[in-house]
Amino acid sequence: MTYKEATTYLFNSVPMFQNVGGTAYKEGLSNTLLLDEHFGHPHRKFKTIHVGGTNGKGSCSHTLAAILQTAGYKVGLYTSPHLTDFRERIRVNGQMIPECEVVSFIEDERSFFEPLHPSFFELTTALAFKYFAKAEVDVAVIEVGMGGRLDCTNIITPDLSVITNISFDHVQFLGNTLAKIAGEKAGIIKPGVPVVIGEATEETKKVFKDKSLEMNAPIRFAEEEHEIISSRPEGNTRVYETLHYGSFIGELGGLCQEKNTATILAAIDELRKAGYIIAQEHIELGFGHVCKLTGLRGRWQQLGTRPTVICDTGHNTGGISYIAEQLECVQADKLHIIIGMVNDKDIHSVLQQLPKCAIYYFTKASVKRALNEHTLQTLAQEAGLRGTSWPDVRSAFQAARQSSTEKDLIFVGGSTFVVADFLAFYHPEQA
Repeated sequence: MTYKEATTYLFNSVPMFQNVGGTAYKEGLSNTLLLDEHFGHPHRKFKTIHVGGTNGKGSCSHTLAAILQTAGYKVGLYTSPHLTDFRERIRVNGQMIPECEVVSFIEDERSFFEPLHPSFFELTTALAFKYFAKAEVDVAVIEVGMGGRLDCTNIITPDLSVITNISFDHVQFLGNTLAKIAGEKAGIIKPGVPVVIGEATEETKKVFKDKSLEMNAPIRFAEEEHEIISSRPEGNTRVYETLHYGSFIGELGGLCQEKNTATILAAIDELRKAGYIIAQEHIELGFGHVCKLTGLRGRWQQLGTRPTVICDTGHNTGGISYIAEQLECVQADKLHIIIGMVNDKDIHSVLQQLPKCAIYYFTKASVKRALNEHTLQTLAQEAGLRGTSWPDVRSAFQAARQSSTEKDLIFVGGSTFVVADFLAFYHPEQA
């Protein structure tokens, strides 16, 4: 079996939420526990940090991993979804899992797992934990897939739990109120394990407090500590002034990163209390070089100049609100927005937030969940957005590029999968 054959097997033989949505979602941990027992409980062989929430968990996970790497730890990083290569999900010190490990996992273990009919995420999580144990990582930063309580990453007992924020997403599985969603996310809070909450409303704060009290888990709310005195954009980065960590530069320049940074700094403080040795220089290096250290992409990522080309994976109302605000602040003659969405999001709320002065190129990603570009255009017109529709991301980008001058801005987003399609053919060296 080649690596391509192995990933084709994974993508086609087990239900993959990235492609088909709800039919891939399996409630409960029975398969996960069976896989974990079969592999000898590999997650017990290394320390873990669990990161959940609606938005920002990817940025927080990668940045925490980057800081720990610079501090000398051997760090596993498990995140989802991937953009262009399945192996992006499973990394050790920024390096993707070798192709041969993916192949051997499928070849050696399919006789065991095929009768279980596992989901894609159940199988991938088992592979990640098995590989991290084999690689003898010191600590693994584990990003929750969806929700928390019933997510298959939730078999771990971490040194620290982090919940970034709560917004409306995956309401068909997690609930249609912020309190219900928070209840699912709070499921990662473990007995006696400290938890950092990035952002909370009055509605969600009570949920988190009640759960932490039930679990006897120390809790802190990062936004209430006002650690960040100020932050400002500087080129494609952000400069932070803080109470206890001095000033430093964050490589991730998105407006949403100020909230994430406050969450990460609170998490670092908790990790220090737990015995992790993390110096100021490690924090500065981790924040300043997170993309290089961990391979993170797609977070307000500038890929081109003249015209400026930026992509961002924000895809729900909470994520788009920051993107829309930042787009309003960008200096450009004209704003061109290439947008596609999947059909299970709150499309109307997202479209209402987007700038009406932009020229739109409505498109669809190459996944089954993608909303038809003509349907999206019709819905967008009702929200006062004007533009044209294109059958794929490449043709939409080519149209935007042809219509742009050197002083314009082209933004690509609306869905992780739109950004994935874009990154598959457009590379920084083309800028």
